[in-house]
Amino acid sequence: MTYRFQTHTKCIDWTRVAELLANFGLSDLDAVTQQKVFQNSYAVVFVFDQDTLIGFGRAISDGICQAAIYNIALDEGYHGKGLGKEIINRLIGQVSQCNIILYTHPNTVSLYEHLGFRKMKTGMAMYRKNQLKELEEMNFI
Repeated sequence: MTYRFQTHTKCIDWTRVAELLANFGLSDLDAVTQQKVFQNSYAVVFVFDQDTLIGFGRAISDGICQAAIYNIALDEGYHGKGLGKEIINRLIGQVSQCNIILYTHPNTVSLYEHLGFRKMKTGMAMYRKNQLKELEEMNFI
């Protein structure tokens, strides 16, 4: 099967983006807000099966030395085909000059370790107070 990858935000089904992120518990933002989030990112990758958006990811960066990868999501029907790895590799390629931090769901840590990411001993985060309980329940913190 041939998949199409895209590294710009033109002609994206933002409702599909919002749905996939919500499905995995990664975001509850609506389609309009997701569009702003991705358009304001330094790097993006979208993957399509013909004309259907099936996965994506994004990175924020200063473009010089620091980057962070967020919002990696792939339709469950496409897991195990190497597409998630390809999304990550294409994002890394766009920020390869940088140290890269990855923000992920606790259930996918081993996948990213397999791709060369390492757990940080000094990483910290400050979350909105209304999200703390949910993040604790999901084992993010």
